[in-house]
Amino acid sequence: MPSSDRRIGLYLILVFVSGIAIGAGGLQLFRGPAVSASGSTRKSPEEYRREYMQEMNQRLHLDEQQTTKLRVILENTHESYKRFREQTKPEMQRIQQEQVTAVNALLRDDQKLEYEKMRAEREARRKARGERGDGF
Repeated sequence: MPSSDRRIGLYLILVFVSGIAIGAGGLQLFRGPAVSASGSTRKSPEEYRREYMQEMNQRLHLDEQQTTKLRVILENTHESYKRFREQTKPEMQRIQQEQVTAVNALLRDDQKLEYEKMRAEREARRKARGERGDGF
């Protein structure tokens, strides 16, 4: 009888350890690989254009005339986007200011100080990443 009790105990331990191993393995599969955007660097518009031109040339086998015309098209598009951002920037800033005003209206005085600190930290991080800060 004592031998069968020992055997049952070993089976229970084996089942318990197996459950832990399977659970840990499943958790790793569920979580997947970790991805962090904080360490990545943003590409400049020129880098995107260069890579796009390269892909177009490789995949479509553009001739010299097509490559030249494509470059002009991409430059014109870039300028159009730039003008659009400049035109919409005041409206984006107005909307952002409305949000700040509304958030400040719901906060207590002690919270408002921390909120301003949070906004300043966020602005510093945005500038460190080289973002424009115009909402695009």
